[in-house]
Amino acid sequence: MRTNDNGAPCMMISQRGAEAKDRLVAPLLSVTLLFFTALAVASPARAADADSIVVIYPDISEPYRGIFTKIIGGIEEKLGARVTTYPVRQDTDIAALKSSLLSQNAKVVIALGRQGMKTAAALDNRIRVVVGGILTVPENEVRKQTVISLSPDPALLFSRVKTLMPAVKRVFVIYDPDINGWLIKLAREAARAQGLELVAHEAQDMRSAVRFYQEFFSSADSRSDALWLPQDQTTVEESSILPLVLQESWNKNIAVFSSSSGHVRRGALFALYPDNAALGVSLGELAQDILANGYHGKRGMLPLRDVQISVNLRTAQHLGLDLGHQQQSFDAVFPEP
Repeated sequence: MRTNDNGAPCMMISQRGAEAKDRLVAPLLSVTLLFFTALAVASPARAADADSIVVIYPDISEPYRGIFTKIIGGIEEKLGARVTTYPVRQDTDIAALKSSLLSQNAKVVIALGRQGMKTAAALDNRIRVVVGGILTVPENEVRKQTVISLSPDPALLFSRVKTLMPAVKRVFVIYDPDINGWLIKLAREAARAQGLELVAHEAQDMRSAVRFYQEFFSSADSRSDALWLPQDQTTVEESSILPLVLQESWNKNIAVFSSSSGHVRRGALFALYPDNAALGVSLGELAQDILANGYHGKRGMLPLRDVQISVNLRTAQHLGLDLGHQQQSFDAVFPEP
């Protein structure tokens, strides 16, 4: 390095270099400090959430146990930590469970399945409850709770209908109001939003359901009408009604879509069904909202929005639909390759 006789330029360059270095290092130190401070704050918060939230689920055998395991995995993914879980049966000691939850300082219970919901309803009313993994609940049981149903949101179903079958104008559904009355209310709004006409018939017994199906198939237009099969043990009874409906729809080239993936395996065009891990994430988010805000503003039955799609390509071909280019967007395809 060059200098004059007394070395002054050398000193000036060193000072300027040091000042420049300080200007570069100081912001980096600030960012690093903020990063580690955020970690120190965030980790205890996640741990606190996991300690304050517990999961109650039915103590049942496979394959149903695996479904609840996936939901719990999604909950833990959202909370960022393991959660305490309680498998429950009809003979579970409610008093002992309540004592255990209070000693753990549990604030929110995520109850899975009907047995989980039934058990949670008997707990201390200071513990908030979020319910998932259940099809439907009578209105008088659900007013003070939040229940994410296993019934796919009609808005998602009808959106798929318009994507796969743009020519469809009317959607028919036959339902038991005691099971799916709440869902049909949502379906009417969803149909209007998609420019569809929803034609819904109430049937509280199988005989009435069969009569409505006969009327539908006698007058349906295969170019513009489609039939929706909700999860309904009355109107979509699987041993007698479902085979007749699927056979008649095949004979008359009527598109049938469903809220149950098992129906696609048997010949329905497509169905939306639960993404169990994603459902767990949503349940964990609701529980966190309760912890953070005390009241999350969502009560009653909520339709399932964490869904996957299955499609029957053989049925699609029979209906004249070319879905081959969309196969990568389907989560399950039938017949299986």
